[in-house]
Amino acid sequence: MNYNGRDINSGVDTGSADKVKSSNHISPIRPIQRNTIPQQKTANRLFGSVGVRSGFQNIFSIQNNVDPLDVLYDFSSIAKSKRNMQDVYYLLHNIAVTRLGLSFSALGILNSQSNCINLQLLDRIGNSFNSRALLSKSQNPIVKAFVDKIPQTVADNDFLKIDYIPKTKSLILPMIYQGNCYGVLILGYSELTQQCSDLLQILVDYLALHVANAQINEISTLNGDTDILTGLKTHRAFQESLSEEIKKASETDKPVSVVIFDINNISQINREFGHAKGDEIIKLVSEKIKQNIRSIDVAGRYGGDEIALVLPDTDNSEATYITEYLNYSLSCCLVDDVGSIKVSVGLATYPTCAREQEKLLILAEQAMIISKNKGSKNGISTAVNAQDINFWNEAALDSFASVIAKRHSQLGLNFEEELVDKFHSDSINSNNHLIDVVTSLAGAIDAKDTYTKGHSTSVSRYAEALARALNLPDDEVERIKLGALLHDVGKIGIPENILGRTTKLEDDEWEIMKQHPVIGAEKVLAPVAALRDLIPMVKHHHEHWDGSGYPDNLKGEEIPLAARIVAVADTFHALISDRPYRKGLPIEKAIEILRIGSGIQWDSELVRKFIVIAPSLITTI
Repeated sequence: MNYNGRDINSGVDTGSADKVKSSNHISPIRPIQRNTIPQQKTANRLFGSVGVRSGFQNIFSIQNNVDPLDVLYDFSSIAKSKRNMQDVYYLLHNIAVTRLGLSFSALGILNSQSNCINLQLLDRIGNSFNSRALLSKSQNPIVKAFVDKIPQTVADNDFLKIDYIPKTKSLILPMIYQGNCYGVLILGYSELTQQCSDLLQILVDYLALHVANAQINEISTLNGDTDILTGLKTHRAFQESLSEEIKKASETDKPVSVVIFDINNISQINREFGHAKGDEIIKLVSEKIKQNIRSIDVAGRYGGDEIALVLPDTDNSEATYITEYLNYSLSCCLVDDVGSIKVSVGLATYPTCAREQEKLLILAEQAMIISKNKGSKNGISTAVNAQDINFWNEAALDSFASVIAKRHSQLGLNFEEELVDKFHSDSINSNNHLIDVVTSLAGAIDAKDTYTKGHSTSVSRYAEALARALNLPDDEVERIKLGALLHDVGKIGIPENILGRTTKLEDDEWEIMKQHPVIGAEKVLAPVAALRDLIPMVKHHHEHWDGSGYPDNLKGEEIPLAARIVAVADTFHALISDRPYRKGLPIEKAIEILRIGSGIQWDSELVRKFIVIAPSLITTI
């Protein structure tokens, strides 16, 4: 049901790159020479709204009416003024969706450090999504196109693992320049003429040139492997050393540990005593670490005030001992005006904590952040081992989200993807453990939208009360309580720019929003055997009694009873809660809205029961 033009259950309206310097080492493609330029033609037509509903037109007809020379001329005229690869990609994307009628494009660039292709996908209305393809997954069509340097056509786009883009065919074009493949461009289409395909290949070749330019420029501007301030390895050199040690460890079946030191209060020291004092402390910490590590160990400057170590052939217990010794040594250093040096330390070990380099570093950073939080409370230097972290407690989730947010653009990782992966891999050993994990997951979902924080817990409480008012068996009440806690779990896959919108959503955005029940049921719950009986509640809590709901247009008693209970509880809490576009409604008004929608959106009998108990639920808040 809508209230003031907004869906009261979702909390959103129902209506509506990093820049990379380019060098001049490679000459750009010259624009096609033409004898005349039609007076009405301007480059501005390439930048019409990408939200134009051309997706509802005859795509095949659009492409047959395209003049390739017109497109190439317009593209080259504008592209030559672009200073980086990202801007050229945006230009190509606009042509693909507005001139050729394609549904989306995705730029994939090789990340050799992580052995993957990082993907940025843009849809017709400009929403941006990130994903990645591991080069080790040889059957992935993205990897095939990249490795074989041959275009791939795919009958769907499921391989992208992005649930909220239209299901279409896909064309994957490798970006090749001078025999080297730098990445891929992926395009979604309903129909594609050969002429259009050839045209896209020319545009992709131009994009490959810009990627090559960017990488040549990056290599030429490197300042060597040694950090000037600390004398340690640079961040890049440290990453390369870690990669080499992990490779050796995988071949010899030996462990490798990573330690990250963060100097406490360095920002405050810079403010109070100047940056020279901060630099002095960073150099002192670096020197002390260099003096106390083995010749085979590698130390590098990981961030502004972070020093990282690679400890080859060192298991978790040995690394813990080394870390504690270094921590003690640093605490014995005294600096004029500042006192003793305090650090926060995080530790992770290959392969016990993780096998992938980026995940190993993420766990070490997560442990370091938890260490910092502990240290700020008791004022001492602390060290935390990633192996000892309870992933699902609040501090661990907060620190994990912080690390993923910081590294997202660099690695193509996503907090929600990693959280769900962990959820699927966690071994549930008791009912209490299950409840703890589910509660933590629900809290992480609510945290995506500050205006609905605590929503899942409240809906669970209201649903439980309604189930008890219906005299349902205790085991069924517990099942409904758990299902209500996870009713919005699919929102973990909805982009923040849609989930947090305070104004009207466009039709395309609303279609994405409506997918969250299916995402929750099929992508999050289905792989967990202990939670599969909750799927009907999660999938169908937005169905309406009159059949006007989603995703399956179920009506009446076709809708599972548990889902109907959750729907009433969900709506009631949405009505009485503050939202960015309105204050929470008084209980009397909320009850009146439920009564009006009774027999239309909600089960009349359930509404009648809920209205009786609603006042007592509010008074206990």
